[in-house]
Amino acid sequence: MPARLLAGLTAALLTTAALVGTSTAQAAGTHRPAPSAATATTAAAVPRHAVTGYWQNFDNGATVQKLKDVDGAYDIIAVSFAEATGQPGAVTFQLDPAVGYGSADEFKADIKAKQAAGTSVILSVGGERGAVSVSDAASAKNFADSVSGLMDEYGFNGVDIDLENGLNSAYMTQALKAVHDRHADIVVTMAPQTIDMQSPQNEYFKTALGIKDFLTAVNMQYYNSGSMNGCDGKVYAQGTVDFLTALACIQLEGGLDPSQVGIGVPASARAAGGGYVAPSVVNAALDCLTRGSNCGSFKPSRTYPGLRGAMTWSTNWDAAHGNAFAAQVGAHVHGLP
Repeated sequence: MPARLLAGLTAALLTTAALVGTSTAQAAGTHRPAPSAATATTAAAVPRHAVTGYWQNFDNGATVQKLKDVDGAYDIIAVSFAEATGQPGAVTFQLDPAVGYGSADEFKADIKAKQAAGTSVILSVGGERGAVSVSDAASAKNFADSVSGLMDEYGFNGVDIDLENGLNSAYMTQALKAVHDRHADIVVTMAPQTIDMQSPQNEYFKTALGIKDFLTAVNMQYYNSGSMNGCDGKVYAQGTVDFLTALACIQLEGGLDPSQVGIGVPASARAAGGGYVAPSVVNAALDCLTRGSNCGSFKPSRTYPGLRGAMTWSTNWDAAHGNAFAAQVGAHVHGLP
């Protein structure tokens, strides 16, 4: 995702039935602790097909919004970003005065209002320039403690992992399981770069599989990557329907449940360095994967009607682009089988 000084450029080179903040696999019963009495979050329903948008806690040229201004089509809002502290693995969150909140209480009230309307509000960790490192047991504990504390303080429904400078699967999995132990209904999303999900042996992919029993969605960034390999071994260029479908296929056939796979795209050409596609292309990819229709040259060997949906960077860039993503992709996602 874009750093606040790069005007929206992100890093180059990153089920069934309605769910309540969890994946299908969690509902099956694996690694499901009792809810913590200290949990301060209010669980919002994550629907079978969901639209995720990142909300910018900074001004980089996109439309500046408060949370209450975010289009109602978004089912999950990822507040961007929690940042590293001086303690290894620990993160903190501070409202940027540029977004216009007069107090933290006003921000918390907006979170509650969105949740009351059925939207999950989660905290995204990292971003392009994020320096959070979870590489041993101590930093994993610091991560879990700080994320859990921020969830309790602000009322966030969960956490998004958007670490674009390396990730240790063993310790990040440990950290996320510790957060889940304290917040059983946690919403957990991830936004890896395309290179990070080319193989189940990659650290990001291994992390996703390691928390598969409670992972909500992996919304890979299908942009700023150039051409990549699809699941059929062929190379596909970004900015095409084949790029979206052939790369999604790697995750769908690599161990993730369809309910845990989403398509992440920029909301406008200004929101990324490359890979923007029109809403109609996103919708065609969703149709191809869920119904087997509107495919390009790549057509998967089977369909995945439980596909989670789509994500965009960002709600702010979407607003600057007339909320085209929310209106067109949002309606299409919510109409999937």
